[in-house]
Amino acid sequence: MKKKLSFRELTAVGSMLFGLFFGAGNLIFPAAMGQLAGRNVFIAAAGLCITGVGLPLLGVAALGISRCSGLAQLSSRVGKRYGLFFTCALYLTIGPFFAIPRCATVPFTVGISPLLSSGNQSAALAFFSLLFFAAVLWFSLRPGNILTWIGKILNPLFLICLGILLVSALAMPMGHVASIAPEGGYVRQAFMSGFLEGYNTMDALAGLAFGIVVVNVIRSLGITRPEDIAVNTVKAGCLGCGLMGVIYLAVAVAGTQSRGIYPAASNGGEALLTIARHYFGTFGAVILAVTVTFACLKTAVGLIISCSQTFCQLFPRSFSYRVWATSFCIFSFAAANLGLETIIAWALPVLMFLYPLAITLILLALAGKWFDNDRRIYLCVTIFTLAAAILDFIHALPGETVSALHLNGILTAAASHLPLFSLGLGWVCPAAAGLIAGLIWRYFAQKEAAR
Repeated sequence: MKKKLSFRELTAVGSMLFGLFFGAGNLIFPAAMGQLAGRNVFIAAAGLCITGVGLPLLGVAALGISRCSGLAQLSSRVGKRYGLFFTCALYLTIGPFFAIPRCATVPFTVGISPLLSSGNQSAALAFFSLLFFAAVLWFSLRPGNILTWIGKILNPLFLICLGILLVSALAMPMGHVASIAPEGGYVRQAFMSGFLEGYNTMDALAGLAFGIVVVNVIRSLGITRPEDIAVNTVKAGCLGCGLMGVIYLAVAVAGTQSRGIYPAASNGGEALLTIARHYFGTFGAVILAVTVTFACLKTAVGLIISCSQTFCQLFPRSFSYRVWATSFCIFSFAAANLGLETIIAWALPVLMFLYPLAITLILLALAGKWFDNDRRIYLCVTIFTLAAAILDFIHALPGETVSALHLNGILTAAASHLPLFSLGLGWVCPAAAGLIAGLIWRYFAQKEAAR
């Protein structure tokens, strides 16, 4: 019986996992962070790596170690209805609502938009996103070849293009990191600013979604025992997420160094375009456009496949895989034409709501053997975290929306009474309180059962 993957197989699976994770946000957000963090870039990068590398790895590990068949089964440890709600909310967020449309708008914004006049932007975006999602659908309708498409073809092409750009930027820096002054929140809270910037990558959510994809691929390579699957899943996760961390740091440092000549850009896409043009002129813009397009294409394919397979399992009597995949591509095409800024603005409140629930679920799954995966503990931690996550959601809404809904009083009270709320971590203390409540409930329940 086969117990472990060969080095070649493990590398292919790790490459596939990296390809699934590394998409639009993984390029633009570290670049923007690097420009604003200045000399504090390494402190900020440490925070980013916790939420952008560490949590995704733990999410993949949680699926492998828990031996669950997917996110729906894992989150159902809280309750079946909650499991259905959380699974749908997570997949729609990293799928057709936000992440997949962003995969089309980022390469357009970075590579094509600067070449066009303002009057042609909308029509050009519609045409580009139509071609983009046609390609995504073509790959997605052949899910059995996901290891080949992403791990062996699209991902190496992306890494070659990105490598050319980053090696040039780091070998011939535009400025010295130590001389670049930080801006905004990175002046006093560089670590926490980087930590929260990692939310925008959506990778912790993707870790819970893609974990089962990795498990299924490992099964297809001949690993059948659950404990062996778990070990090989963690190994592949370390390879894929480790590569992400290296690229995050390189992109962030390149962004910081660009401030030696250029001012901070309005977004990470513009920052990358500035770097590419500095070193390679117009050809640099072409290299960047190809790089970002490959990055986003492979991630969009993985997301469409994961979302479609999941909804087929959640609603087996509804539609076929082909119908789900086609529908998600059509919806994503429509959402992409709202524009990158709109997508980012409305994604943030949803991420502030989902991330605390995802983080606590991952940690509970990893520590489950210490309390026998007792549902009481899952339930208490989730209820307490959910209440705080709703406040984080409100806090991240646009100011005019909060005022229109007359929610300012709630936010003022939360800021006064909830520790860490102003840092975006208001859920930490309630989650800890939920854990204590769950352990107490379990203790008395066991004591009662022993009588």
